[in-house]
Amino acid sequence: MKKWQCSVCKYIHTGDEPPEKCPVCGVDASKFVLLEDPAPDTPEAEPAADENTPDVPSNTANQDAAALEEDRVAVYLKKASDLMLKYHAHPMAVHLPNGVIPVAVLLFILAFFSGSDLLVKAGFINLIFVLISLPLVGLTGFLEWKNKYNQARTTIFKIKIAASTVCATCCVTSIIWYLVDPEVLGSSGAWLFVGVNLLMVGAAGVAGHMGGKLVFKN
Repeated sequence: MKKWQCSVCKYIHTGDEPPEKCPVCGVDASKFVLLEDPAPDTPEAEPAADENTPDVPSNTANQDAAALEEDRVAVYLKKASDLMLKYHAHPMAVHLPNGVIPVAVLLFILAFFSGSDLLVKAGFINLIFVLISLPLVGLTGFLEWKNKYNQARTTIFKIKIAASTVCATCCVTSIIWYLVDPEVLGSSGAWLFVGVNLLMVGAAGVAGHMGGKLVFKN
């Protein structure tokens, strides 16, 4: 049986023909490539040096130094990006907000029914930790989407990006709301505040589910 690999999410399909649609990322059959045994590399003859070729004058020392510095920065950035992908930085980074968000929302709900200021403050502190983690989550997620999935704009990625955006927006909104009105859970807008936080939990769950479909392809 032939094996076909999705060029976007690397899903492997076994069959005589590629599937009409990738079950993981949703791209069509045109994105599948047939996996074959790599042919042995044949050494290529190096072109003989032409003694009559005139020497090309080198750039100035300043230009060489600037170009070298730019290349060095590019190499460092590429190495950092490769390390993040190799050691799964994004899946690890999202564990913090995905674990803390439900705790924060649960604390807010308990505070809403009990009237405890201590629980409200505890929920707020948890959201601060989520906010601190968001830049790393966003950066690693973007690098993975760009380098591993070629910035695919299929349904699964659109849902994941939209859910992540909603989650981050709700987190920032809740923090600002609490800073402006620390007694929000005792005000007339308490239900709306709780609703925003419940929406944040739901969005985080959807984003995590989409990410899980990419990681656990079977």
